[in-house]
Amino acid sequence: MKQFFGTDGIRGEVGKEPITADFMLKLGWSAGCVFAADGVGRILIGKDTRISGYMFESALEAGLVSAGMDVLLLGPMPTPAIAYLTRTFNAKAGIVISASHNPYMDNGIKFFSGAGEKLDDEVELAIEKQLGIANDAMQMVASNKIGKVSRIDDAAGRYIEFCKSCYMSNSNLKGHRIVLDCANGATYHIAPNVFRELGADIVEIGVSPNGTNINLDSGSTQPSALCEKVLEEKADYGIAFDGDGDRVIMVDEKGEIVDGDELLYIIACYRKSQSLLEGGVVGTLMSNLGLERALADIEIPFVRAAVGDRYVLSEMQSRGWQLGGESSGHILCLAHTSTGDGVVAALQVIAAMQFAGESLHSLKKGMTKYPQRMINVQCPREVVEEKPVIHAVEMTEQKLNGKGRVLLRPSGTEPVVRVMVEGEDLTLVEELARDLASLLEKAAS
Repeated sequence: MKQFFGTDGIRGEVGKEPITADFMLKLGWSAGCVFAADGVGRILIGKDTRISGYMFESALEAGLVSAGMDVLLLGPMPTPAIAYLTRTFNAKAGIVISASHNPYMDNGIKFFSGAGEKLDDEVELAIEKQLGIANDAMQMVASNKIGKVSRIDDAAGRYIEFCKSCYMSNSNLKGHRIVLDCANGATYHIAPNVFRELGADIVEIGVSPNGTNINLDSGSTQPSALCEKVLEEKADYGIAFDGDGDRVIMVDEKGEIVDGDELLYIIACYRKSQSLLEGGVVGTLMSNLGLERALADIEIPFVRAAVGDRYVLSEMQSRGWQLGGESSGHILCLAHTSTGDGVVAALQVIAAMQFAGESLHSLKKGMTKYPQRMINVQCPREVVEEKPVIHAVEMTEQKLNGKGRVLLRPSGTEPVVRVMVEGEDLTLVEELARDLASLLEKAAS
């Protein structure tokens, strides 16, 4: 269950009511009842740095303990840290209060199972069912059964050591000059310590959260400041995380962005060279065609899942593969951790650089990105199934002559269809994308 919402009372999916502190109290109670059904235990709560997190943390905590669950508070921590610590402390579940790369006005909830993975559908449905009766049924357990609350003071240190353990043994980052952009988010006190303790010379930006500046003109979704800083500092490379630390984008020594597809390619090449790559790589429908072609050239299987980390993870698990990710920089290295982890993924890229003895700019050149153009068209999702549109897509694919892709992807949250065309010729790609977008607009009018 993962919800993003505005703190000004925008309605959420669960319960169809305004998401407020009161809603969080009920959600905490509902989750507590479900997890306490097979015996009491502990639940971890972590959050990013947005101001509403403190209020929602208190409300969730109150709901959980009123249902008899013990609570361990982690404070501001990256989402993957909560997944890791949930396993480490043998907790029944971990809860993250975060809206990831969204602006500070939004916030949300994500649950992890005791294994540090997404909850089973049955558990999610049980929580939603309990939430549906919370208004009438919510009550506190007997006073002697109220849960206890503790704070894990060494949570950051534990996770820092875990991240360091994911780097090459008997190696360090001495001589590396790195710019880190932590998006004023949850990695602000984690990432600098990881890389500094590994021996790197660190320049930090985006490490002064004030509750309202998370992801503001910084981080993996807005890396222009990082590009400038890498050049200014004459750094070897830069690393940008998003607000909750599950995404990473890097910048090479020339100030050029290295996105999730390119990072995934670099990691895959490295792991294959070390005979560590089990199976192949999972991307998404939006992964650049250049990634697919580059992996094929070195005989690494590649498959596409629907857009979203849960679909990538599901495809990886069904195939027994350990590497997958998205262009956004959400990369899953299941050999090390159970969810997307920006710090761990960055360390795998750096390990590849050290093993090859090459710069980030040099390594990314092994993959040639295809020009890609996306246009959002306001129209009903049903338009993509109309015969004229289907015919237009077929004709567009013919014009690409087997050297490109066409994708019409309806949004899951708004009446928008994303028109994506990808190919070798940028001019042709943009022309074909505009033509398709115009056709959809006419079909919807």
